[in-house]
Amino acid sequence: MRLGISAILTESGAKDWANAHAELGCEAVVLPFDHTAGENMAADYAAAARDADLVIAEVGAWCNPVSPGSAIREHALARCKAQLRLADSIGARCCVNIAGSAGPRWDGAYRENYSREHWDATVSSVRDIIDSVKPTRTYYTLEPMPWMIPRDPDEYLRLIEAVDRERFAVHMDLANWITSAEKLFDSGEYARECFDKLGRYVRSCHLKDVALAPEFTLRLLESRIGDGSMDLLEYARRADMADPDMPMLLEHLPNEDIYKADLLKAQTMFRGIGSR
Repeated sequence: MRLGISAILTESGAKDWANAHAELGCEAVVLPFDHTAGENMAADYAAAARDADLVIAEVGAWCNPVSPGSAIREHALARCKAQLRLADSIGARCCVNIAGSAGPRWDGAYRENYSREHWDATVSSVRDIIDSVKPTRTYYTLEPMPWMIPRDPDEYLRLIEAVDRERFAVHMDLANWITSAEKLFDSGEYARECFDKLGRYVRSCHLKDVALAPEFTLRLLESRIGDGSMDLLEYARRADMADPDMPMLLEHLPNEDIYKADLLKAQTMFRGIGSR
């Protein structure tokens, strides 16, 4: 297991960027720019990461390639392909996106997200992205979301079968699949189920916690690690069992200082897991 952060640390070039992460104790990173930065810059950052023994965990696409708006959809598909090419050129572990929504908000919750038409559009978009780029060093992955496909590990397996492309894989964010109190209470068992079914496909993981609010009705809140009730130790153990080099990246924290504090917390919490 390789811990890292998704923050963009203050830096002034590839070597400073890599050294800043390494000095914090990071072993995995995200690329701090997109495909528009150019091939030379990407190569410089990839070399600096290798020199500092940092794995580039993921290159984000973060757009809606199945948008009902044709202009938005075409722009998103082009971005996904460009980001996948970037990830492949530097040997990142994956290019990650979400499936996309059936409404105006790219990551929004809509009844139509679960329709047969949306399933077919998702399968078609993933095939199109992979077939256009033909990656050989990376994978295109979808991060789980609480209100769109794939909604659980079994549905992700069905999606992998439907897409039927070797370079389609899994990005794991267990917190996003905690969609009930029962799943939260049994999150260790749920982590085991997810990795038993999907572990061989998982390329990168996000790390955060989930808290159950006391107010009615049911409210599940994303939280800093240790401030919720997820069995993060079992999550980390299962990720490490799937791949000793599995990246686990803290995300959605408000500033650099909190990223640093929670990285230290994670290093302490997971001490002994994945020691190399």
